[in-house]
Amino acid sequence: MKTLSTVKEPPKAAPAAAGKKKAIMLALPVLVAVLLLLVPVPAGLEPYAWHFFAIFVGVIVGLIFEPLPGAVIGLTGVVVIALFSQFLLFSPAELAAPGFKVASASFKWAVSGFGNSTVWLIFGAFMFAAGYDKTQFGRRLALILVKYLGRRSLTLGYAITFADLLLAPFTPSNTARSGGTIYPIIANLPPLYGSKPNDPSARKIGSYLMWVAITAACITSSMFLSALAPNLLALALVKSVIGFDISWGMWFLAFLPLGLLLILTMPLLAYWFYPPEVKINDEVPKWAIAELQKLGKLTRNEILLLVFVVCALLMWIFATAWIEPAMAALLVVVLMLWTGVLSWNDITSNKAAWNTFAWFATLVALADGLARVGFITWLGKEGGMLLQGYDPQVSAVVLLIAFFLLHYLFASTTAHTTALLPAMLTIAASIPGINMPVFCLMLCTSLGVMGIITPYGTGPSPIYYGSGYLPTKDYWRLGTIFGAIFLGAMMLIAYPWMVWMF
Repeated sequence: MKTLSTVKEPPKAAPAAAGKKKAIMLALPVLVAVLLLLVPVPAGLEPYAWHFFAIFVGVIVGLIFEPLPGAVIGLTGVVVIALFSQFLLFSPAELAAPGFKVASASFKWAVSGFGNSTVWLIFGAFMFAAGYDKTQFGRRLALILVKYLGRRSLTLGYAITFADLLLAPFTPSNTARSGGTIYPIIANLPPLYGSKPNDPSARKIGSYLMWVAITAACITSSMFLSALAPNLLALALVKSVIGFDISWGMWFLAFLPLGLLLILTMPLLAYWFYPPEVKINDEVPKWAIAELQKLGKLTRNEILLLVFVVCALLMWIFATAWIEPAMAALLVVVLMLWTGVLSWNDITSNKAAWNTFAWFATLVALADGLARVGFITWLGKEGGMLLQGYDPQVSAVVLLIAFFLLHYLFASTTAHTTALLPAMLTIAASIPGINMPVFCLMLCTSLGVMGIITPYGTGPSPIYYGSGYLPTKDYWRLGTIFGAIFLGAMMLIAYPWMVWMF
């Protein structure tokens, strides 16, 4: 069957207009940082801490608007702070200490993120995704589900959801998982029903399938620690700011009841709120069977990959006392290289993995720096004072809702995590009576589901938004509805469950 492209290329802007826009986007982070540097230092905060925060905000603005790749923005922030560390990073007492060497200390801080185990875990998980792609094992899993569940529109929605669910524990990028594996398959399905993009016929089934796919990606991103790259960043930030360790199993157990409920009901909710016009079609399973026949039997590399990822999952869940999760991931990468599942060229040519490695390493260093200079402690005291006198549970709920809704301001879950998670954690820690383990888990597990609220809320969102099957007004309307459902379910189901468990 011929693959049909469903994404229309946007009209090219005039070179002059595009250049002007890029210049503005490049200047914006610098302008924001400079303006904050000129603002008087708040009471109770050291000048160098405020100056560090100014550069940090400039980096976050750069991550939101992305005039350059995120890794470049993060690396620039780290280099600027390291070069001017005597004004941005180190206290007067540190600078005056005998034997203190500014140059070496600033360099050690700048590269500290590259030694973070979470950063290496992310890199290792990206290699797993490369294995799925190269062996086509991920495509096979999705096609099998379509083969058995694709006759009815509703069961096809469940097939898409379960395909994402099966891939999620091993793919740290929901963009790679949903946009790179799920979307290319389901983009072939609507034409079988006569459902075309950017056409009234889109509502026959294409619109329903696209909405189910992006919603499933958001849910599975919250279900598994390893299903979304910012989840792993959040793990490092929680440990850095609060000193609380969240294991893979703890994360999974915390979100399990709500995750199962959403996985089982979401295709049906989408069927009610955004119903397809075509309910049954016999051609879809036939197409999936034909595609599976083209793939043939399980190959040696597919079998090896399956064995390796199952072993990694078992080590992540049960063997953390004996082997660091990042080391387990690197062990599997080495095994894939020795057995030929991946080649060294696959490693070196994986731009997404290296880009994310550099990006997250710099963000970890920057976030740690905020705590190091004392800004997070100061912010926590100020935020805690504002919530003084309120019931701890009320304060916790207010902070959780604010954290969720502020995602409207971010086009990157990573930027959202870096900018807001440390502040929310510190504010909550300053309020007596808040159950911090539960609060940490609630914040972290919300990172995936909050991506549903906007067409730019998470990595695969623009892919489905640009498919031609989800008009702007429909996307915003459904994002509001499902965002409210997810937030309400977090408060009414996940929160009591976590309080009871932890």
